[in-house]
Amino acid sequence: MPRLSQHPKEESFNFRVDPKLKADFQRATEAEDKPAAQVLRDFMRAYVERQRERAFAAEARRQSRVLAERVADPGSDEAEVMRWIEDVSDADGWTA
Repeated sequence: MPRLSQHPKEESFNFRVDPKLKADFQRATEAEDKPAAQVLRDFMRAYVERQRERAFAAEARRQSRVLAERVADPGSDEAEVMRWIEDVSDADGWTA
């Protein structure tokens, strides 16, 4: 019998779970008329996306700290650019 799903099954994921949690989860997914496997795949996708977002934010913070350190060095190119931005904004009346 051919598969009816447009997405072929690639892997399975087996893990142990407390029987009460499993029963509660199955009742919850049945109450929403959703297959438990689909809900678990959705959880997995959401977890992976949150991890990517956390990694992105951590890298952004790291780069910000590096840039702040470079700007603090008065002889750096970054500090020179910041001075130029301040001069331009002062000349155009953008000062706070």
